[in-house]
Amino acid sequence: MENYFKVLNDINVNDKTEKKKDLTYLSWAWAWGELKKLFPESTYTVYENNDGWNYFTDGRTCWVKTGVTVNGIEHIEYLPIMDFRNQSIPFDKVTSYDVNKAIQRSLTKAVARHGLGLYIYAGEDLPEEEKKEEKKEVKGKDITKKATEEQIKTIKELTPDDKILGAMLNYYGVKTVEDLTEAQAKVAIERRKETIKKESENE
Repeated sequence: MENYFKVLNDINVNDKTEKKKDLTYLSWAWAWGELKKLFPESTYTVYENNDGWNYFTDGRTCWVKTGVTVNGIEHIEYLPIMDFRNQSIPFDKVTSYDVNKAIQRSLTKAVARHGLGLYIYAGEDLPEEEKKEEKKEVKGKDITKKATEEQIKTIKELTPDDKILGAMLNYYGVKTVEDLTEAQAKVAIERRKETIKKESENE
């Protein structure tokens, strides 16, 4: 029987996403519907704190905790409750609307942990300093250190799937692999190798 993660990870979700600022979003309704079509026994959980609230707080900011179970395997996602600028909302400013929106986004990412749309979140787990350096390099249009031929070859070998390659290029704001800088290519290769390693461990 084919690994369920691979089945979900092979689905192209590019036309089901929307981009806000630097983040790409996948429709919760579509993701859940697609998951249930393929694995109808899938379930999800919105966790509550000891007081029965559907969100958690440290007295300053808030976050939600959700879980999605597929084939008896649960993946849990924690997500801060954020505003339209993707900044954490102070505890005393959080509304039920903010909580509901965070829950939907958290569930979508929990689904992604099972494979569906996972590739669109590439780069979100990069250290902040690496993100700043990448953005600075793109903004500065540094054309003096283009990706090497060896890096280009490696990236193409690691991303034979057009949708994954497309998502990678979209993240860096370029049209082709050859447009990547040497620094971007280095990070892209490292991230791709790590993803392949995780996929292999799940098989």
